[in-house]
Amino acid sequence: MKLSRLALLLCVFALGPLLTHASGQKESLLIGPGDLLHIQVLDTPELEQHPRVTDAGDIPLLGLSPLKVSGLTPAAAAQKIQDYFISSHYMDHPSVTVTVDQYATQTISVLGEVKLPGAYSITAPRSVLDAIALSGGLTENADRHITIQRHDRSIPPIPYNLSNDAPKAMQDQVMVYPGDIILVPHAEIAYVLGDVNRPGGILMQNNHSQLTLMQAVSLAGGTQSSAVPSKTRLIHRAEDGTFKEVDVNFSRIQKGKDPDIVLQPQDVVYVPFSYLRNVAASASGIVASATSATIYAIP
Repeated sequence: MKLSRLALLLCVFALGPLLTHASGQKESLLIGPGDLLHIQVLDTPELEQHPRVTDAGDIPLLGLSPLKVSGLTPAAAAQKIQDYFISSHYMDHPSVTVTVDQYATQTISVLGEVKLPGAYSITAPRSVLDAIALSGGLTENADRHITIQRHDRSIPPIPYNLSNDAPKAMQDQVMVYPGDIILVPHAEIAYVLGDVNRPGGILMQNNHSQLTLMQAVSLAGGTQSSAVPSKTRLIHRAEDGTFKEVDVNFSRIQKGKDPDIVLQPQDVVYVPFSYLRNVAASASGIVASATSATIYAIP
């Protein structure tokens, strides 16, 4: 029994740094400009104060110069104040605690492709799924790659992928805090035109925001019996507004003889009706037709 306890203790000591490092990767509530703090020093009630963080991210300290705390967790701010007291020879062994009495804002903003975009009041950190639920959930046109902008704009935007796999979506979700902005973009679109059953735009709203040529044609209802899939044309829109055409033998892709093709946003797949009409159709005319195409959401 003693040996087992000793082995357990050794494991704890060995894993301690790793566990600390792992926990340090988790997000915590950060102090931002405008927040009202409560600072206490153990056994020194005369140093208790309630400073508000300035726009520059500083707080005034009694008897000392202002100290920058914006972007820190309350625990990290307390440690920084303790070190500041010691380095300034103000106190030898201070024990400081910092709490947030009042956030600069009590709301989060949920914008973009949600059913009820707007600002929502919260009094404590919430998960991103809770925030989306407050806004009524995603629309059928939503991209699943969501961006979270922190209240502290010095922090880079945080990406979150709302997976179609429910357990993964629950496991990977991010916490949001007062003042944060959640942006749900519109899903990108590719177009399938020509001799297919439901020509139009297809939303790229799977977990990877990607769509292959075969998936797109399938979502467009497949090809008609009069189609010539071996003469399919794939049209890419370049950044300068020009078009690049690629001849695709969709018949070979259907039979597994050629690899499937991953489409790019705004790509146009044209399945001709006949050899004659395939020759006559121009890329600019096909793209012009795509602009008025009906949008179909992926089931």
